[in-house]
Amino acid sequence: MDELINNLIKKYKTNCPFELASALGIHIRFMNLGTGTKGLYYRKLRRRFIVIHNELPVEWQRFVCAHELGHDRLHKGINRFFLEESSYFSPGKLERQANVFAVKLLSIGSNPEQEESCKSYYLRIGIPPEVQFLLEE
Repeated sequence: MDELINNLIKKYKTNCPFELASALGIHIRFMNLGTGTKGLYYRKLRRRFIVIHNELPVEWQRFVCAHELGHDRLHKGINRFFLEESSYFSPGKLERQANVFAVKLLSIGSNPEQEESCKSYYLRIGIPPEVQFLLEE
């Protein structure tokens, strides 16, 4: 997974999930997905889509985009929903892999500043508090 992420960043010169998705030809849409779904990834007629719940805070939009990009890169051909009730507290294998992909993608290339707490560092780089534990594993 690390090599895959490094190759993406090297090729496209960014770790921004929105820029990477665009460069990879993935269409991003924002819409109301209700209270339990933060985002989803699907393919239709050879076109790939990431749909993000339009009422999420910016840091969650970035994380969800990175998470769904993880599904595109790691789980080709599988449509997955990023469900609030199952995605980061008791994730299945595919959800866990997509979460780890997202955290690694968003945190690569940055380091904590001197005497900066881990929590402050994660918040500064846009990792939602609810998934920060993935960085500690």
